[in-house]
Amino acid sequence: MMKFSLPRARVSAEANAAAVTLSSVRIILASSSPRRHDLLTMAGIAHEVMPADVDETHLAGEEPGVYAERVARDKGAWVAAREPSALIIAADTIVVVDGLVLGKPRDVSDAARMLRLLSGRIHQVRTATAIALSGRLESAVDIVDVKFRELTHDDIMKYIGTGEPADKAGAYGIQGYGATLVERIEGDFFAVMGLSLYRLTELMQRVGVKYEFPSARDAGNGA
Repeated sequence: MMKFSLPRARVSAEANAAAVTLSSVRIILASSSPRRHDLLTMAGIAHEVMPADVDETHLAGEEPGVYAERVARDKGAWVAAREPSALIIAADTIVVVDGLVLGKPRDVSDAARMLRLLSGRIHQVRTATAIALSGRLESAVDIVDVKFRELTHDDIMKYIGTGEPADKAGAYGIQGYGATLVERIEGDFFAVMGLSLYRLTELMQRVGVKYEFPSARDAGNGA
C-alpha cells in the first residue's frame, strides 16, 4: 500500500518557482459530486472523475473538523494509490449544529428534521480539501458560518418536494433553491458548495502545482 507523508508546512519559494502547470499533469476528482465537478470546470481545470470508495463513518468522539479532514484525506489516498502519477483532488463537506454532524438525509423525515434544526439559526459548514501528488498528501479545513431564516413547516416540506435536499449534507444546497433559505454567510461561499477554490489553489501550490488562468495556459501551449 502506498504511504503518504503528512506535512502541513508550505513548500519553499524555490519549489513554488519550479511548480508544474495544470496543463502538464493529469487531474482526477475523487468525488461524484456534480457541484465539485462544476466548480472545477468553472475555474478552467480539466479533470476526470473517479469517486473514492472509502468508509465515511463518523467515529465516536471525533471532532467534526477532524472527521471531515480524515474522510477527504482517505478519498485522496484511495485514488492516489491507483493513479500515483495524477494530481488528485478530494473533499468532504459536513454541516454542524449544536455539535451534531449532519450528513446527507436518509429520507424525507430525516431531511425535515435537519431543516427544523437549522431554521432561524447559525450553523457551520466545514469543508475539508485534500490534494495528492507523487506520494505527498496535503489537506486543510475551511469553516463557514451560515444563518438560515425562520422556516415554516410548509417551507420545509415544499423545499424537500423539490428533491434538492436528498444528496446534500444538512439537507440543503446553497447553489440551488436552498439559497432562498439562507439569510447570510460568513466565509467562503464555494466551501459551502463543497469545494473552496481558494484553498484548492493553495494546496496545489504546496505540492508544486501552479494554477494558471486558461488564457495563460493557452498561450503557453501556443494556442
